[in-house]
Amino acid sequence: MTSLPTHPSGPAARAIQTRPKSLRQRLASRRAQKTLSFYLFITPWLLGLIGLVVIPLAGGLFISFTNYDGLNLGNLKFVGIRNYTRIFTDADALYSLGRVLLWTALNTPLWLGLSFVLAFLLNQPIRGRGFFRTMYYLPSVIPLVAVAWIGRIMLHSSFGLVNQTLSLIWPGTAINWLTEYALYSLTAIAVWTGIGSGIVIFLAGLQGIPTELEEAAVIDGASKFQSFRHITIPLMTPIIFYQLVLSVVSAMQYFALPMLLAPSAGGNAGALATPPTKAVYLFMIHAFRQAFGFQRYGYATALTWFLVVLIMVFTAILFWSAPKWVHYETDMKR
Repeated sequence: MTSLPTHPSGPAARAIQTRPKSLRQRLASRRAQKTLSFYLFITPWLLGLIGLVVIPLAGGLFISFTNYDGLNLGNLKFVGIRNYTRIFTDADALYSLGRVLLWTALNTPLWLGLSFVLAFLLNQPIRGRGFFRTMYYLPSVIPLVAVAWIGRIMLHSSFGLVNQTLSLIWPGTAINWLTEYALYSLTAIAVWTGIGSGIVIFLAGLQGIPTELEEAAVIDGASKFQSFRHITIPLMTPIIFYQLVLSVVSAMQYFALPMLLAPSAGGNAGALATPPTKAVYLFMIHAFRQAFGFQRYGYATALTWFLVVLIMVFTAILFWSAPKWVHYETDMKR
């Protein structure tokens, strides 16, 4: 008795092998190709994220628990949370923390309020509106070093433009703006250079408000102030919230401009030997000097991680308060 072949051969086998794939198989193959293409396209970005962000962050977190000074890899020691507890016994760290909180409380509402008011005015149908928009935005594109030198020249105690102008009214005026009033001078320069970007974002939000709402309010007898209060401001609260979060985060990290305005900036000793004026001795400046002035990299990294946690706390508080005063258009439609 002859046994039947278990697998077909000849034309029948070739017919089975050339049978078209089912729809499910074709979809699975296409999905696999799309997935592979997706990962191939994001690989350069992913490698950059891992190499330039994740690994440095992990390395910095590790260094904050050590006595690393830049040269002691041979006898590197794990010191636990000693660098973090040292922050609360470091008088300069606590002082700089207080200064950066004061700077944030002074700069943020001033910048936010002026940006919003100017954006609202520049959104009105006035003559020369494009010219004024350009003039207000222009300081935002000036390099920071140039801004610092402009500030130093204008606020110089002897030949500064501000004192020379005041001398026309009060002869002999020689106010030390960069030392005695350093915090207010820094705030004025920072607001002047940053107000342009704030105006642009607020303008985008104002131009997105439907004109039908304002027209309906006018028909109902609302004044311009009532329309501004009950329509413009509520619809702008998401933009205000966005600007507020960004302003707090950037103000807490402020570093470059106070260093450039320091009396020793540009000199032979540099800002490492002589810190900026105590009034503008912000937290990041203290961390910078601990790292590059005293080679205390472990402690300096702990300072920066402490600031990161503090910024996250303030940001979480802002997000917690947002539902109480931020009005989204989707909420109004419910």
